[in-house]
Amino acid sequence: MPINRQSLKQDGFTGFRPLGDLDINRIPQKAGVFAVLRPEGFRPQFLARSTAGIFKKKDPSLKAEALDAEWVDGADVLYLGKAGPGSKGNRGLRRQIQEFVDFGHGKPPGHWDGRLIWQLAAAGSLIIAWKELPVEQLTGAEAGYHAAFVEEYGRLPYANLVQTRVKGS
Repeated sequence: MPINRQSLKQDGFTGFRPLGDLDINRIPQKAGVFAVLRPEGFRPQFLARSTAGIFKKKDPSLKAEALDAEWVDGADVLYLGKAGPGSKGNRGLRRQIQEFVDFGHGKPPGHWDGRLIWQLAAAGSLIIAWKELPVEQLTGAEAGYHAAFVEEYGRLPYANLVQTRVKGS
């Protein structure tokens, strides 16, 4: 199955809101997976410096050549991630996506997954969509979307630098 805006909608993803206009309170608090997509006609322009926060004293910025090497021509999906409940059960999609957006606005993150998103000019126009899932299905779902993307494009989405795999497979 191709991984694009249409297939994600058919697979139960909702939201499809620009990052810059996101009302965080409309995002469910349950666990799930989420995707960052390019809007129609989006062409990558790379910023010299990332707008993302510093992580463990490391600047998330990469050189334009490295960013260009990660770009996947023709792909709608730029990043696929997951949001678990956390050890205290208070995380989920709303908190994970809020932290992701806050990271792009320069706040220090707990991790820097998806950091390449924040070195794109007009990152606020990128679209975010999500799908609620039971906790026990999160890793398998994320791994499945990664594998389907790799099957279609021969590599991971632009801002996914590590492929999720299910243990034992």
